[in-house]
Amino acid sequence: MKIAIIGTGNLGSSIAKGLIKNKSFTSLYLSDKNTSAVIAFKDEPYVTITSNNSEAVEKSDIVLFALQPRHIENVLSGVAPLIRADHVVLSVAAGFEISRIESIIGSDKNIIRVMPNTAISIGKSMTCLSANDKGQEQIELAKDIFNQLGTTMVIPEEQIQAATVICASGIAFWMRLVRATTQGAIQLGFEAHEAHDLAVQTCFGSASLLIESGRHPEQEIDRVTTPSGCTIEGLNAMEHQGLSSALIQGIVSSFEKINQIKKS
Repeated sequence: MKIAIIGTGNLGSSIAKGLIKNKSFTSLYLSDKNTSAVIAFKDEPYVTITSNNSEAVEKSDIVLFALQPRHIENVLSGVAPLIRADHVVLSVAAGFEISRIESIIGSDKNIIRVMPNTAISIGKSMTCLSANDKGQEQIELAKDIFNQLGTTMVIPEEQIQAATVICASGIAFWMRLVRATTQGAIQLGFEAHEAHDLAVQTCFGSASLLIESGRHPEQEIDRVTTPSGCTIEGLNAMEHQGLSSALIQGIVSSFEKINQIKKS
């Protein structure tokens, strides 16, 4: 596959790392006005670093626009005449709807919105996909690409905003929970590096249990809570302080904010 990534910020670079790690291309163009952001990739086989978006589009079959919403319209307009009917156009711009992309490059193009998270750099992303009518023909290709970089789910476009909060912003939410657990472990007497390792591995184990067992979280909680035990004491104290409520409120606040971005 001949792939181009336009925009190599945190997310674009993470996707590039994942593609390079999995050798998921025959050629990869990384285009950004600030090429120093991806200079680490300059010696990778079949990878070209450029600041010329037109060159990247012309020499690729799959073009991924990893740009912020305020930049994507101008960049799309600049390369619109170069986008062919057989191009697969992927966009990770939050709040930038397929209809707006169609208004710039045409509804006869294969357009797929992609919402991964930064864990894509290590092949562990939860990536949601949504396509226009023409893009439905290429949705399996998009799944094939991103299944190599984690797990995919095809959803209606109206759910992309919510998926952004749960999956992309969710990385930060889980990081904060891991950090809080680390701080608690330090208070209980562990060295910082020990506390970090304990928190990270326990978080990883918890997620792995749910994935491999298919059980509901409450079933796993029941397995480690005993009558009058320390686990239920801790869980109840957390709930009294509003742990679940705070997390839900944070998710809803992020969703409200992303909808404001969408309207701007």
